[in-house]
Amino acid sequence: MKAPALVPQEGWHVLHLFYRIERSQWEAMGRDEQMRAKTKLTKLVQEYRAMPQTQVLHFSMVSPKADLGFMLLTPDLNTANAFEKRLTLAMGADVLSPVYSYFSMTEWTEYSMTEEEQGAKITAEKGFAAGTPEFEAEMAVFHQHMSKYRQDRVYPNMPDWPVFCFYGMSKRRNDGNNWYALPFAERRKLMGGHAITGRKYHGKVRQLITGSTGLDEYEWGVTLFAHDTYQIKSIVYEMRFDEVSARFAEFGDFLIGIQLPLDELFRRVCI
Repeated sequence: MKAPALVPQEGWHVLHLFYRIERSQWEAMGRDEQMRAKTKLTKLVQEYRAMPQTQVLHFSMVSPKADLGFMLLTPDLNTANAFEKRLTLAMGADVLSPVYSYFSMTEWTEYSMTEEEQGAKITAEKGFAAGTPEFEAEMAVFHQHMSKYRQDRVYPNMPDWPVFCFYGMSKRRNDGNNWYALPFAERRKLMGGHAITGRKYHGKVRQLITGSTGLDEYEWGVTLFAHDTYQIKSIVYEMRFDEVSARFAEFGDFLIGIQLPLDELFRRVCI
């Protein structure tokens, strides 16, 4: 009997999974058994990609921290759980050894601009009074922009850009820099400055911030995609100087990978 779906009120579940290939186990397999193992993994990825609102991405990891990386986005927690269990065993017992995983959810940001604030900004900057055709036209553009922004954050379509980066991040709650003790208005102002830096990399870096408070060891997972490593290094470095990072951010390990088709991925990791 299939377990009932566990779909959240809003957003999707996100799993980042990283593995080491146990070479002794792999090399002990015969050539036919190795081919069956690669076929099984390929079919597993195809099966989950065919599920509604589900995305599977895979990476050749750059550093010795891991050989393979996978990113799954899906509404149903049972789907995410089953994928992880099946993936770990897909190439045979003890061939893929988990080295790191991260569980989070896509989420909306509480620091986004409200309709009232945008209306006040239009009046202050352009002189359009509420209710006028010019004001309503400006508000229509705002609503369209916010609708796309919300979709991109809560129900994103992940890119096929080659360079991938993932890290966990939390906000400090000690040493006189307690993020959660700040008034909302101050937190929002600080995040606004952070967003200005991020917008400089529009078209160069795609970013997905997922929430993990109560779900994993950090409070957010940060996933970045780019066309070259320079842009990843640059955005992370530049954001370190924003006050919200300089005073309050704590980071986990950075994991870098290259997004590849599965056949090329197999060749790259020599299996």
